[in-house]
Amino acid sequence: MSSETKYVLAIDLGTSGPKVAIVSMLGNVLDHEFEKTDTIFLPNGGVEENPDDWWQAIVKAAKRLLSKNLVPVCDILAICCTSQWSGTVAVDKSGNHLMNAITWMDARGVSHVNKITDGVIKIEGYGISKLYKWLKLTGGIPLRSGKDPIAHILFIKNIFPDIYKNTYKFLEPKDYLNLKLTGKFFASNESITLHWVTDNRDIHNIHYHDDLIKMAGISREKLPDLKRSTDIIGPVKKEIARELGLSESTRVVMGTPDIHSAAIGSGAIDDFAGHLYVGTSGWLLCHLPYKKTDLFHNMGALPSAIPGKYLLVNEQDIAGEALNFLRDNIIYPEDELTPCKRVKDVHKAFNIMAAKISPGCDNLIFTPWLNGERSPVDDSDTRSGFYNMSLTTTRSHMVRAVFEGVAFNAKWLLKYVEKMIKKKMENINIIGGGAQSDLWCQIHADILNRTIRRVKDPIQANARGAGLIGSVALGYIKFDEIPKRTEYDSIFKPSQKNRKIYKKLFKQYQSIYKQNKKIYKRLNK
Repeated sequence: MSSETKYVLAIDLGTSGPKVAIVSMLGNVLDHEFEKTDTIFLPNGGVEENPDDWWQAIVKAAKRLLSKNLVPVCDILAICCTSQWSGTVAVDKSGNHLMNAITWMDARGVSHVNKITDGVIKIEGYGISKLYKWLKLTGGIPLRSGKDPIAHILFIKNIFPDIYKNTYKFLEPKDYLNLKLTGKFFASNESITLHWVTDNRDIHNIHYHDDLIKMAGISREKLPDLKRSTDIIGPVKKEIARELGLSESTRVVMGTPDIHSAAIGSGAIDDFAGHLYVGTSGWLLCHLPYKKTDLFHNMGALPSAIPGKYLLVNEQDIAGEALNFLRDNIIYPEDELTPCKRVKDVHKAFNIMAAKISPGCDNLIFTPWLNGERSPVDDSDTRSGFYNMSLTTTRSHMVRAVFEGVAFNAKWLLKYVEKMIKKKMENINIIGGGAQSDLWCQIHADILNRTIRRVKDPIQANARGAGLIGSVALGYIKFDEIPKRTEYDSIFKPSQKNRKIYKKLFKQYQSIYKQNKKIYKRLNK
């Protein structure tokens, strides 16, 4: 059977909604459909989404996609899901969710996770004996910002004890989708990682550890059994196959969270080969052959979706979402000054506006910490701002400053990533919605002083990665074949004439955090 005539239905559940794509066994995305869902922002750092909205959106997008008759339904052999990571869905034994899903941005569990990580003798706020055990066994430790699933579960346990009592399993969003598809309760080795209850020392034998579960203060019975990302967990349920319009013989592959699928879809499969993601959030990752942790900058090598490999994981909380913030809160808020008519394509206008401003924005600096930060600092109190505004600052300056500020944060990450791996990343593959902007790619090349290679259809990296995992599971391709099949549509070389201004501004960018973090803590504690 040809690898180009058999397909995987890839479901990519992002923060703003799901994308459903048809992907060939060689990773070519034929087409996709997207359906928007709402995010609910609550007091005290609460950020939730309704799992019913996820499913209804997936069904709508899948039906719309399959109605195009791009391929025979019988040639779609598998479904593979990827999704936002570090979220929590509490479900009962029948698979019904008991409350809204708590997302990766939610920080309400901060006080509860700080209790389990506390100690008499501390390093970076962590009890030293607990710190040692967590790092040794898992490769990391629960974030004290309260944004990991373990913090979500402790929040539910302490604030909603009845829901905790009635919860059969706590699932990541991707694993909840698999439950909907198959009726089976599983997590993958890498999706469970941020619960910090698995022993990851032997990459070929990841398992729950009794001491870690005891330290976390949760029940093992409420956690799902583990599978590999490439395991086939069963056929799709008959009623779901009918609802989506698929064959009842369609198999469901375990899949992986978005960070891991993006790493595969970026083509950066080889050890130390880096990829940069610019979407709602952002990250700069690479695969590693060993486990290593940088506690001080919140990054570590955790299980990858590729069996036998670790993935160096980090994440900046806000990247492309900063442009949406500028659009929705500054330029087009719902108030008396907002014009009735909006520009149809705001992001295209942003690119045109930013291109008119010289690199460095006349020394205007934007910091993208709108929701605190994860890497290279774990600080839920820090906040965003425009620095060094003057009477000559325009909206165009502000737009370009956002482009540059997100890239400065990526430079901050690169600094510690390269220090950790002891290698220079000469070439970095860029993916995500932000990578569609030539200007933003060039800004990243100039600020990082690295060659940036834009992967073809960069916004499809997650779906492509999920499709390729499905292909590996079915035996159509091997992971180590992916780099040579990865296509690039543009290469962006750093402009040396911009190096001086960006080097100066990056130094001040770091100083802004160092000199203001105590102020942010007092304001936002």
